[in-house]
Amino acid sequence: MTQATIVASATDFVRQKAALFSPGDVLRALGMPIVGILAFLFLWHIAAQNVATSLGTLPGPADVAHQAGNLWADYQEQQQRAAEFIAMQEERNAQILANNPDAEVRIRSFSGSVTFIDQILTSLGTVMAGFLLASLIAVPLGILVGLNRHLHQAVNPVIQVFKPVSPLAWLPIVTLVVSATYTVDDPMFSKAFITSMVTVSLCSLWPTLVNTIMGVNSVSQDLRNVSQVLRLPFLTHVWKVVLPSSIPMIFTGMRMSLGIAWMVLIAAEMLAQSPGLGKFVWDEFQNGSSESLGRIMVAVIVIGMIGLLLDRGMLFLQRLLSWDKSTATH
Repeated sequence: MTQATIVASATDFVRQKAALFSPGDVLRALGMPIVGILAFLFLWHIAAQNVATSLGTLPGPADVAHQAGNLWADYQEQQQRAAEFIAMQEERNAQILANNPDAEVRIRSFSGSVTFIDQILTSLGTVMAGFLLASLIAVPLGILVGLNRHLHQAVNPVIQVFKPVSPLAWLPIVTLVVSATYTVDDPMFSKAFITSMVTVSLCSLWPTLVNTIMGVNSVSQDLRNVSQVLRLPFLTHVWKVVLPSSIPMIFTGMRMSLGIAWMVLIAAEMLAQSPGLGKFVWDEFQNGSSESLGRIMVAVIVIGMIGLLLDRGMLFLQRLLSWDKSTATH
């Protein structure tokens, strides 16, 4: 194939793709969301000027953006101080070793104040740990229950009873149980982390469990018959027949569970005062300074954006793993 042929083929490919997306389609795809965001910001700016609270006027978009910049500046300052602290220790240790090569030296970690970015990372780590724990329980259990009619009849009442229980009810129980059972002398994880993770898992496993059961039940009877004729072993039947057919339903449940996990985590962190975005919001509310409302609004927006990104990430993973590439994009 000559270079001219390759260029011509590439040009035709680009033209075909461009024909699929007319300027009107691009304008509607990008323009309307921008219009909606601008309209929301305008209404927010107007409404904020007319809402007075005990902490002052409700912050508008400009004030919230300013506080977001301040929070980022605080994080950068802490990072710089941490780097200077480590560099100072390294310089001191180098001098000690120069005088005494056998001396024992160590680097102490920087114990500065926790920043907003640190709280975000803490919440993300906790929610992913709780979500993964819930998924590891819900998916295998859902497959077993879906494949056994008698087990389904036995487990279904338990699911229906515990599925609607609020995290506010679970949190005190989980806190007491963790305090009584997690008594390691040198724990790898803090009790606050374990409490939040278990609470998130208890509240978020039900959508995945229910949707996994429904997905297994919806496997075509023809596929079941073929599996029986071929006398496939149980694990092979699950891997080759059940999972490919039920993956869309499983991922739908996992997307719902992840959304619930994120909402539950924020509430659990506020109530248990465990590190994370929920504690940040509560601390700012208790602080009561003139900047608190703006910082809380920054946290609210970040919580919403992270929730959106988590949902889009699960949707992308679903489309990547599912044989059905026509998975909904909403």
